[in-house]
Amino acid sequence: QVQLVESGGGLVQAGGSLRLSCAASGRALSSYAMGWFRQVLGKEREFVAAITWAGLTTDYADSVKGRFTISRDNARNMVWLQMNSLKAEDTAVYYCAAALKGYYDRRARTGFSSWGQGTQVTVSS
Repeated sequence: QVQLVESGGGLVQAGGSLRLSCAASGRALSSYAMGWFRQVLGKEREFVAAITWAGLTTDYADSVKGRFTISRDNARNMVWLQMNSLKAEDTAVYYCAAALKGYYDRRARTGFSSWGQGTQVTVSS
């Protein structure tokens, strides 16, 4: 099973940018579709973005489309989430997730079986 470690979270003013990183180890990242999710305390975890194993296709939640960009480098076992034009409602713990090739359901945004520990993003208004 792949192990995932997120970094790059922090405090930023509304309108600012952050870049989250996810470092994978244990198995080749090319075996997985990768995603980012976020969760606010007391609410359900929600899908943010995903990228297929070769990086050819990306999916985004409507709330972040046009502002966030997911990318990956399989050779470096890294995934990133570039977040621009941040809003107060983007405040959450952000999680990196992996779905074995063939298990990621693009319509349902499900299939993720490995998760990182999360990184806090706080956007001040």
